[in-house]
Amino acid sequence: MAELAIAEPDWLAKRRERAASLSGELGLPEFKGVPGWEFTELTGLELDGFERASGSAPAPEAMLLEPPSGEPEGAVVMTLAEAAASEEYGPVVERYFGTIVPRTESDPFVARNEAEWAEGAFVYVPKGVKVEVPVELHATVRAGEALHWRTMIVVEEGAEAEVWEQYLSAEAEGEGLLNTVVELVVGENATLRYVCGQQLNEDSWVFGTQRAEVAAHGTLDWAAIGFGGKNGKVRMETKLAGEGAEGKVTGAYAGLRRQHLDFDTLQEHAAPHTTSDLAFRGVLQNRATAVWRGMIKVDPGAQRTDAFQESRNLLLSKRSHADAIPGLEIEANDVRCTHAAAVAQVDRDQLYYLMSRGLPREVATRLVIEGFLQELVERFEEGPVREQVGGALERRLNELLG
Repeated sequence: MAELAIAEPDWLAKRRERAASLSGELGLPEFKGVPGWEFTELTGLELDGFERASGSAPAPEAMLLEPPSGEPEGAVVMTLAEAAASEEYGPVVERYFGTIVPRTESDPFVARNEAEWAEGAFVYVPKGVKVEVPVELHATVRAGEALHWRTMIVVEEGAEAEVWEQYLSAEAEGEGLLNTVVELVVGENATLRYVCGQQLNEDSWVFGTQRAEVAAHGTLDWAAIGFGGKNGKVRMETKLAGEGAEGKVTGAYAGLRRQHLDFDTLQEHAAPHTTSDLAFRGVLQNRATAVWRGMIKVDPGAQRTDAFQESRNLLLSKRSHADAIPGLEIEANDVRCTHAAAVAQVDRDQLYYLMSRGLPREVATRLVIEGFLQELVERFEEGPVREQVGGALERRLNELLG
């Protein structure tokens, strides 16, 4: 079990013991042998070959995103361990811990996270409070270490908040492991914008299970950026649990050399009159590969569901590869659910049009790629998120085009 400086409540210690036992029984998913893992091979991964993270590492000087500075007044921000042990917030942690992400018995990464997490964050926004400044969180992975990071964000009824969380590497090289679990709770008539960026070095493994539950008439705006890591898998799941709930998910990824990026998304509509809108876009260079698998699930009784998902990939090399796999599982009869997926090289006709007007091939290629990514950036309203996401994509594009 993880060694913590703060005494844990009994309920959490018991969960750790049970998760540790399950973790020992659950083997790693076999490549092409377990649904959802058909495209991500884990050969070479030795979970026990990493040292347990020795404590919080400082964030690198170069951050992926720079959120606006200021004090997020009204929000309670502390380590998850401190919150679990406190009299005031312990009941909140106990209420939601392991219920938003309930995969402990079946998923070896979630089980190990629950057994071994020592680092993590807790953000709580009380009923009716509007937090004007984004809450900033970051987790830094050291080479040779496994960081089991856990985040819980609870936005109560009628409250509003924005949280920026980033996963980074302490060193430019060296194999590390990030195994993160994120639980997002959006109350009735509440609003949460969650921006999550990942830029680990290209030697590191990345595993994440992130899930949100949105109550009646709540709104979730979720942005994800994935640039780093050599291999792994990130699940992003949204459950629209209450009538009138809304969820918007926007994802961008860009790989080069031999990186492999894997995103698995779920939009679950569990109540009537709910709306979801998901869009992922990826750019791949060299021998980089990516897979996006998305599912829209409409539960019985979730009438008047309106759901959309798309994944579009742009390949900059003949050796890069992407798989885009949308899916629908509908158990209601009055719904509107649509999806789209595409994988393509840079359009020759667009290049010809630009080059015929005097632009060099390199400039024309960059303009086509920028236009492809700009459509994603424009999903964000004008402000810091759009500026930072756009800037991060531009810097990454410079790396891809070298």
